[in-house]
Amino acid sequence: MNQSKQLTDGALLTAIFIVLLLIWFFIPITSIFISFALPVPFIIFTAKYDWKPSLIMFIATLIIGTLFATYISIPVVVISAVGGIMIGAAIKRKLTAYETWARGTVGFVVGLLFSLLFTQILLDVNIVDELNNSMETSIDMSQSMMSQLGLEEELIEEQFALVKETLAMIIDLLPMLIVMAAIVQAFISQWISYKVINRMDHKKLQFPKFHHLRFPVSIIWIYFLALVLSLFQSDPDSMLFIGLQNILVLAGFLMVIQGFSFLFFYTHYKRMSKAIPIIVIILTVIFLPLLLPLMRILGIIDIGFGLRDRLFKK
Repeated sequence: MNQSKQLTDGALLTAIFIVLLLIWFFIPITSIFISFALPVPFIIFTAKYDWKPSLIMFIATLIIGTLFATYISIPVVVISAVGGIMIGAAIKRKLTAYETWARGTVGFVVGLLFSLLFTQILLDVNIVDELNNSMETSIDMSQSMMSQLGLEEELIEEQFALVKETLAMIIDLLPMLIVMAAIVQAFISQWISYKVINRMDHKKLQFPKFHHLRFPVSIIWIYFLALVLSLFQSDPDSMLFIGLQNILVLAGFLMVIQGFSFLFFYTHYKRMSKAIPIIVIILTVIFLPLLLPLMRILGIIDIGFGLRDRLFKK
């Protein structure tokens, strides 16, 4: 009976995945929204039957997806399957929401790296070269338009030199952007899956309140180690320098999130209005260069010195 139920559920969820994949493939305007829902069938199936039966579902979706949506769909299937299975297996083992999120992030990073290799090796498309070419074309067109408007050549060249440096920095931060994309993908897909599983199986899966979020102290050590090592790297084109910059940006982002979490915790602890931290977040986005470092420092202090524990002791 269990084997029959497993086969039925597997076939049904495979069919749902294929329908979502075809919508993603043939209606590009929906691709961003559908991409968050694609891992959900894998999450539901893995959360119920564990990862081994999910591998069969993965192979089935890979074959059927290739037949209906051509080989171009292979990276999408791999990203959805690997990330979804990682999240589902964590739910099956009753890990916390944040541990599940972390495992899902790792799964989506693996899937995204596979998609980059797939496009590089099989499709002969280098993502970095394509980004460079498209940005250079856009910059050349913009320079030409500004020259036709009669602006000074020296001023134009100075402005676009700064733009080129910024864009080059963004390309160097591609690994960090991949991790950030995986974090967002894992969070949204996991949140959707919680809603579906709760409705189907009458469970109470949910993320803890944001003011309970606390990252491990090791993030601070990683951040400061990368900061110290970057002081001895004078070559901005070296792989070590680029890697350190990616670590600094990612760890700094996590500490900003920690700072926001402490802000929500403090207002909750003092029974202040919930609008206060929301207003602070909006102001931080508006005055990014001024307030973002302050929120990062607040996150460092909260993680490193245990501000919450000190408040409770008082």
